[in-house]
Amino acid sequence: MASDKLKVYQSKRDFEKTQEPSGTVSSAHSKRRRFVIQKHDATRLHYDLRLELDGVFKSWAVTRGPSLDPHDKRLAVEVEDHPLDYGDFEGTIPKGQYGGGTVMLWDRGYWESEGSGSPEDALAKGDFKFTLDGERLHGSFVLVRMKRDRNGGKRTNWLLIKHRDEHAVEENGAAVLDDNATSVASGRAMEVIAAGKGRKPKGFMTVAAPLASDATWDSSKGVAAENRKSPPARKAKSAKSVSLPDFIAPQLCETRERPPSEDGWLHEIKFDGYRIQMRVEDGNVTLKTRKGLDWTKRYPAIAKAASKLPNVIIDGEICALDANGAPDFAALQAALSEGKTNALVFFAFDMLFQGGDDLRPLSLVERKERLQALLTENGEDTRLRYVDHFDSGGDAVLRSACRLSLEGIVSKRADAPYESGRTKTWAKSKCRGGHEVVIGGYATTNGAFRSLLVGVNRGNGFVYVGRVGTGYGAAKVKTLLPRLKALTASKSPFTGIGAPKAAPGVIWLKPELVAEIEFAGWTADGLVRQAAFKGLREDKPADEVEAEKPAAPSKADVPEPAKPSSKRLNRRSGKADVMGVLLSNPDKALWPDAGDGKPVTKEDLACYFEAVGEWMMPHVQGRPSSIIRAPDGIGGEQFFQRHAMPGTSSLLELTTVFGDKKPYLQVDRIEGLAAIAQIGGLEIHPWNCQPGSPEVPGRFVFDLDPGPDVPFAQVVEAAREMRDLLDELGLISFCKTTGGKGLHVVTPLKLDKRSKLAWPEAKAFAHGVCQVLARESPDRYLTKMSKNLRKGRIFLDYLRNDRMATAVAPLSPRARPGATVSMPLNWTQVKAGLDPARYTVRTVPAHLKRSTAWADYCDAERPLGAAIKRLKKITSAR
Repeated sequence: MASDKLKVYQSKRDFEKTQEPSGTVSSAHSKRRRFVIQKHDATRLHYDLRLELDGVFKSWAVTRGPSLDPHDKRLAVEVEDHPLDYGDFEGTIPKGQYGGGTVMLWDRGYWESEGSGSPEDALAKGDFKFTLDGERLHGSFVLVRMKRDRNGGKRTNWLLIKHRDEHAVEENGAAVLDDNATSVASGRAMEVIAAGKGRKPKGFMTVAAPLASDATWDSSKGVAAENRKSPPARKAKSAKSVSLPDFIAPQLCETRERPPSEDGWLHEIKFDGYRIQMRVEDGNVTLKTRKGLDWTKRYPAIAKAASKLPNVIIDGEICALDANGAPDFAALQAALSEGKTNALVFFAFDMLFQGGDDLRPLSLVERKERLQALLTENGEDTRLRYVDHFDSGGDAVLRSACRLSLEGIVSKRADAPYESGRTKTWAKSKCRGGHEVVIGGYATTNGAFRSLLVGVNRGNGFVYVGRVGTGYGAAKVKTLLPRLKALTASKSPFTGIGAPKAAPGVIWLKPELVAEIEFAGWTADGLVRQAAFKGLREDKPADEVEAEKPAAPSKADVPEPAKPSSKRLNRRSGKADVMGVLLSNPDKALWPDAGDGKPVTKEDLACYFEAVGEWMMPHVQGRPSSIIRAPDGIGGEQFFQRHAMPGTSSLLELTTVFGDKKPYLQVDRIEGLAAIAQIGGLEIHPWNCQPGSPEVPGRFVFDLDPGPDVPFAQVVEAAREMRDLLDELGLISFCKTTGGKGLHVVTPLKLDKRSKLAWPEAKAFAHGVCQVLARESPDRYLTKMSKNLRKGRIFLDYLRNDRMATAVAPLSPRARPGATVSMPLNWTQVKAGLDPARYTVRTVPAHLKRSTAWADYCDAERPLGAAIKRLKKITSAR
């Protein structure tokens, strides 16, 4: 009984002296569990967290208040249970009474337990995860009982920690307390409450209908919709019968520049709207965004139409249609802002559940057949439309979509199950440049709105990508300005080189609003060109907006060798457009020739990167890199650049490494290669680390560097001997030309968390491998780099395998005569007669299209632990 749980609470208070509720007034019924947070200025200012459970408020005094930063661990002292009507208390507790001081209702709303167990079990275990849906706090939190309190001691101290989700922040998580200094129930500040002035708080716990959103909650579900994890999809021949879940994380597309061309793919029109998951159970409909937010009330007509369906979960997109019947995102935004949503359409393209059957393990074809039959049997209301598909070539479908001014297409594997998250079985290809950006400010002229200043998240920074100056009508501006003004900030949110400076008429904003734009490509500085505003996106949090990186196409999709064309040249600016990046002085010669008597220009280099970039990117992405630049060509000054300089393109990432205050350059997207060409960057030398982990070795590069009088045939033989030794050690190796007189033997390493491989160990192992060969053939090999010792011998350079050491990237050009390239080879090509000079900027794209070299590189990764043991045995035995 709740009354039994309140005995401690009631024994501490004299209700003739305090206005606190005694617990005798019943709380209004609610289908959802409620919570309140009260700011309490007692002996020490703190915040009281109260969660409704079993007829009372479970309560904790959070000494410094909640934080949105997952790094912050807030002490939360468990206190006695409080009555539910305490959730409407705001006022002053008299001095001398327990907890004397002023109390403000700082936040309130609903909470849901996470996980499959009950909240009571989680509390008993001391690991209680829950989700808050309040007016100020949202998302996932956890209460962890401190170790010394887990055995039922007198002290009951917990830690309150924010989980990482779309509502978390990385810095100054306590700002939410300072930014919200008034009551959610009365709008009063603490001083006004203490003085007994101002309006009374609006009821929440004791009113008949606490909040409208309460009515959509199904109390029989014990897991928060947005946090329930769907079981992994499995390929199977039959559906699995289970209960209908509240929400399933959606399957997402990777981005491709071209659709897949091989058989086995279906192609659908890409709709320009809001992704929505429709759930129907016993006629009750919920419409949820891709993040699990309930938007049912925004689309009443669609919900009404769907209520006639049997129990089902359908994946689709809600769109507004223009006069020609094509999806129009701007019209969708207008319909939502004006509340005129009756004409919107739900395009259904997948079905995840049908009754009690989990359809996700089935193939896409089977799921779509069931979906089409279901909608046909139920009359297919005009607001609910089945999305048909094409099984012809993806390129032809994309061209047709573009001619109809549609956004693009989505290609899906016909035989694949439905899998939550971003997968390789769904791919999107766009007709025109579109991007999501975050608004960081706006510009005015004489007080009138002119343009948005926008950015994207890259690494730990918020990078400026330019201004959006078109696409605004009077109605859009009228709707947009109040949203902008509500987020006014005192300083710029943009970070890094290229961030705009404060200027007259520029207003900075908190980076919270997400906008959809169209644009014509990127400038060499990494800014959007000819960007037009389409509308705000409310279905995606700002911290998830990053620069899109097209995924590598399949081998069949490797582009033809790119050729500069007059179509690339912008006549007015004199700049060439390659991969959407504008190149100045495109005709500047960087190499006198490529063995063909014709100069290799800046535009030629950018086109080369465009042709090979998708193949090249996995070998440079996520790794700090140095660039050899020759702005005036190989006959002029050449220099290494590893750090950012003024004017560095935002198409290049910046990454920090331990021991260096200046950030390193990093190439994480194909357009970044064009930006390198723009600055005369001829060579790319990445670290040999694991992608995204500079302190962890990711591959070995053994550089076979011959003395001046060593024939190349001996270098070939050395490479094969190195391969055989590595094979004996249990490692798989690959070979490439260096673009010069040597060869590289490359061995990919598997990240082994147990062994915790560090750079000194990796370097020692590489040195040991080279010493084995040098001891066996001292007349052919040496491991010391002194040039006076190299006559007639090959230097086995193991020094590439050290922290901060680099090696030229596969397919990188070299700043040497002939515009040669570091070309990946099959071992069958590493034989007598191999001529590295044949691989140039001109010839490599065509060679690459026919090549299968390094096709199994990722599958060849091996941990180093066993190899180290084998090397010790070989060393002692030989």
